[in-house]
Amino acid sequence: MSGLSVARRTLAIVPAAPILPPPPTALVRRARKIDRILAETYPDAKAELDFDNPFECLVVTVLSAQTTDKRVNAVRPTLFAAYPDAKAMAAADRAHLEQIVGPLGFFRAKTDSLLRLSAALVEEYGGEVPAKLEQLVKLPGVGRKTANVVLGNAFGLPGITVDTHFGRLARRFGWTEHTDPVKVEHEVGALFPKRDWTMLSHHLIWHGRRRCHAQKPACGACPVAKLCPSYGAGPTDPIVAATLVRTEGRN
Repeated sequence: MSGLSVARRTLAIVPAAPILPPPPTALVRRARKIDRILAETYPDAKAELDFDNPFECLVVTVLSAQTTDKRVNAVRPTLFAAYPDAKAMAAADRAHLEQIVGPLGFFRAKTDSLLRLSAALVEEYGGEVPAKLEQLVKLPGVGRKTANVVLGNAFGLPGITVDTHFGRLARRFGWTEHTDPVKVEHEVGALFPKRDWTMLSHHLIWHGRRRCHAQKPACGACPVAKLCPSYGAGPTDPIVAATLVRTEGRN
């Protein structure tokens, strides 16, 4: 056993969703039209991290911090062949675990996170991953973004994943002015039915990785250009913009 105790860790408190005034009808219609167009543009949009079950989804999402999904996917087979569940990972040899996650960077911190997370799952949930937001965010190393990834992709429950791409696009589309992820989540969530939240997250993240970049967004090659109040933030010439489009996503 790793010997790591979860007894002294600080429990996260999930704030109640604020009561917001209804968003303007025109904003709702424009937002939903943007999402419909993005759904047509990216019909294969999904989580770009590979996983086979909720435990794997949780672990790879934790590991994806400050690295790329491709790198996490590359170490995944070795990681779960050695430690297929929370019980096995909680008892992992630290040096061996560090060796596996080494290519991801920050390997000592990530190893510590995995050991604590696995120990908490074993001690509190019998090794199973809980399917409630308020339980997930109390786990070591699990924030609201990670919790929503797991809820939406491993359990099929509605969840908005506010990563750097989602937040950037939500502001560019005029859906929110906030930078705080929780406020972004609540304001954007009010524009869409809950059933659409998970796929909305995929659509925006895919668009952010492929076209609507932080620097030089491909405005001239954007399928929602006519609906975007930030049109012109990047090159509008179609030929120039086409050179900025990525066929694969990058973190």
